[in-house]
Amino acid sequence: MLTNVLSGAVVFGLALCSLFFLRFWKRTADSLFLAFAISFGLLAFTQIIVVMANIYKEDSSVAYLIRLVAFTLLIVAIWRKNRRGRIRE
Repeated sequence: MLTNVLSGAVVFGLALCSLFFLRFWKRTADSLFLAFAISFGLLAFTQIIVVMANIYKEDSSVAYLIRLVAFTLLIVAIWRKNRRGRIRE
Protein backbone atom coordinates (compact mmCIF):
# COMPACT_ATOMS: atom_id res chain seq x y z
CA MET A 1 0.00 0.00 0.00
CA LEU A 2 2.76 2.46 0.91
CA THR A 3 4.61 1.62 -2.28
CA ASN A 4 1.57 2.58 -4.35
CA VAL A 5 1.19 5.89 -2.50
CA LEU A 6 4.86 6.76 -2.96
CA SER A 7 4.75 5.75 -6.61
CA GLY A 8 1.76 8.02 -7.07
CA ALA A 9 3.74 10.88 -5.57
CA VAL A 10 6.61 10.14 -7.96
CA VAL A 11 4.23 10.10 -10.94
CA PHE A 12 2.73 13.40 -9.80
CA GLY A 13 6.18 14.99 -9.49
CA LEU A 14 7.31 13.74 -12.89
CA ALA A 15 4.09 14.88 -14.55
CA LEU A 16 4.45 18.28 -12.90
CA CYS A 17 8.02 18.57 -14.23
CA SER A 18 6.77 17.61 -17.67
CA LEU A 19 4.12 20.33 -17.61
CA PHE A 20 6.70 22.82 -16.32
CA PHE A 21 9.01 22.20 -19.28
CA LEU A 22 6.07 22.13 -21.69
CA ARG A 23 5.13 25.64 -20.54
CA PHE A 24 8.66 26.90 -21.27
CA TRP A 25 8.62 25.18 -24.65
CA LYS A 26 5.42 27.04 -25.56
CA ARG A 27 7.04 30.35 -24.61
CA THR A 28 10.41 29.87 -26.30
CA ALA A 29 9.83 27.13 -28.93
CA ASP A 30 13.19 25.66 -27.88
CA SER A 31 13.44 21.97 -28.69
CA LEU A 32 15.43 21.30 -25.51
CA PHE A 33 12.39 22.13 -23.37
CA LEU A 34 10.20 19.88 -25.52
CA ALA A 35 12.67 17.02 -25.13
CA PHE A 36 12.67 17.47 -21.35
CA ALA A 37 8.85 17.55 -21.29
CA ILE A 38 8.59 14.36 -23.34
CA SER A 39 11.27 12.62 -21.27
CA PHE A 40 9.63 13.42 -17.95
CA GLY A 41 6.29 12.32 -19.41
CA LEU A 42 7.83 9.01 -20.46
CA LEU A 43 9.34 8.54 -17.01
CA ALA A 44 5.93 9.18 -15.41
CA PHE A 45 4.34 6.67 -17.79
CA THR A 46 7.01 4.14 -16.91
CA GLN A 47 6.31 4.51 -13.21
CA ILE A 48 2.61 3.92 -13.88
CA ILE A 49 3.45 0.75 -15.82
CA VAL A 50 5.64 -0.55 -12.99
CA VAL A 51 2.96 0.01 -10.36
CA MET A 52 0.01 -1.27 -12.38
CA ALA A 53 1.78 -4.44 -13.53
CA ASN A 54 3.47 -5.09 -10.15
CA ILE A 55 6.86 -5.43 -11.80
CA TYR A 56 9.43 -6.16 -9.14
CA LYS A 57 12.38 -6.82 -11.41
CA GLU A 58 12.47 -3.68 -13.51
CA ASP A 59 15.71 -4.38 -15.34
CA SER A 60 14.09 -7.11 -17.43
CA SER A 61 10.86 -5.33 -18.29
CA VAL A 62 9.50 -2.99 -20.91
CA ALA A 63 9.76 -0.16 -18.37
CA TYR A 64 13.54 -0.32 -18.61
CA LEU A 65 13.42 0.21 -22.37
CA ILE A 66 11.09 3.19 -22.04
CA ARG A 67 13.43 4.73 -19.47
CA LEU A 68 16.34 4.11 -21.80
CA VAL A 69 14.50 5.99 -24.56
CA ALA A 70 13.73 8.88 -22.19
CA PHE A 71 17.32 9.27 -21.03
CA THR A 72 18.67 8.88 -24.57
CA LEU A 73 16.31 11.61 -25.70
CA LEU A 74 17.66 13.88 -22.95
CA ILE A 75 21.27 13.19 -23.85
CA VAL A 76 20.68 13.80 -27.55
CA ALA A 77 18.76 17.03 -26.89
CA ILE A 78 21.48 18.39 -24.62
CA TRP A 79 24.17 17.38 -27.12
CA ARG A 80 22.29 19.11 -29.97
CA LYS A 81 21.80 22.25 -27.90
CA ASN A 82 25.50 22.44 -27.02
CA ARG A 83 26.50 21.66 -30.59
CA ARG A 84 24.25 24.38 -31.96
CA GLY A 85 25.79 26.89 -29.54
CA ARG A 86 29.32 26.22 -30.84
CA ILE A 87 28.33 26.67 -34.46
CA ARG A 88 26.88 30.14 -33.82
CA GLU A 89 30.02 31.46 -32.12
